Amino acid sequence: MKNIVNNYSMIVSVMILILVTSCKSESKFKFIPLDKAEYETTIDGKKVGLFNLENKNGLTVQITNYGGRIAALWVPDRDGNFKDIVTGYDSIEGFIGNTNYFNGIIGRYGNRIARGKFTLNAKEYSLAINNAPNSLHGGNVGFDHAVWNVERSTKDSLILTYLSPDGEEGYPGNLSVKVIYSLNDSNELKIDYQAETDAPTVVNLTNHAYFNLAGHDNGDILGHILMINADKFTPVDSTLIPTGEITDVAGTPFDFRIPAAIGERINADDRQIKYGMGYDHNWVLKKTGNEMSLAAKVEEPVSGRVMEIYTTEPGIQFYAGNFLDGTIMGKDSTSYKYRHAFCLETQHFPDSPNQEDFPSTVLNPGETYRTSTIHKFMCK
Repeated sequence: MKNIVNNYSMIVSVMILILVTSCKSESKFKFIPLDKAEYETTIDGKKVGLFNLENKNGLTVQITNYGGRIAALWVPDRDGNFKDIVTGYDSIEGFIGNTNYFNGIIGRYGNRIARGKFTLNAKEYSLAINNAPNSLHGGNVGFDHAVWNVERSTKDSLILTYLSPDGEEGYPGNLSVKVIYSLNDSNELKIDYQAETDAPTVVNLTNHAYFNLAGHDNGDILGHILMINADKFTPVDSTLIPTGEITDVAGTPFDFRIPAAIGERINADDRQIKYGMGYDHNWVLKKTGNEMSLAAKVEEPVSGRVMEIYTTEPGIQFYAGNFLDGTIMGKDSTSYKYRHAFCLETQHFPDSPNQEDFPSTVLNPGETYRTSTIHKFMCK
């Protein structure tokens, strides 16, 4: 363990010495995007395809309207070599059978709701128990397994829409949802979420992208350097439901205010760490309202790739791939193993419908749900 800690400390020291640079736009490795033909099919009578966004720097995002999933994300390193930095599959068949929510739009409610129940306007609603004893990420068939309508597709944006009918997975109200993916020449991938309802309901939308900045097929993520802009987090019980407390990160393994290697404290002798088998918790972002602000920053020292995340949301879920077990065979015959990818899901807090002191996730008729998240890529 001492040698591991020393190795992480050395990585941090090396990163401090490296100057910030822009990613080179000329690639030494000419990447081959996913084959669109492998994603063209019909599901439930609706057409499914693969759509490319690309900027002048060559950064390329490939998105399927099956679940609004990011199928591939090609980002250059400091030398201009492109790698695909998200988990996924070479064809649509893999996503159809995937139960790990790879890179999809999550809804109607991202994260967990305790015991699959919540009360709204004195009426109790029951949801599917798909993460016993709780409901997770929208239920048995969440938005990540819906075929979204393609409203518009261009070189720099993709607009997807979906109508979630009243009672779908137990949620009330017909919910009309729009998600806009856009990519600019500053290497910013922006996701805008909008929703309207005809009856009171709860909504918490996010994207469940699994990242490895060294490349989706490049081993564990424990050496990535992480900063989370949060003074507090929400502790959980043994089923990963928040206790209702909001706790200071100071003096705990959850303090990422100063950048640290993901692996530095991931196996700490801490009850919260043991409950999550590592990190699988919500951080309370340091902000005063719903302004767009920096939530997290991740650096991968070998490639020099850096990702900054900005959001209007109050929280972010950091999950370190603790339940990946090597049984999933992804792109390029890659086996996604324990802690080989991480997620940083911007969100309202888990179980908010049952927690009066958490920011509300209630959406009423006449209101519009709006939230935005930016993933910005650069190099060191």
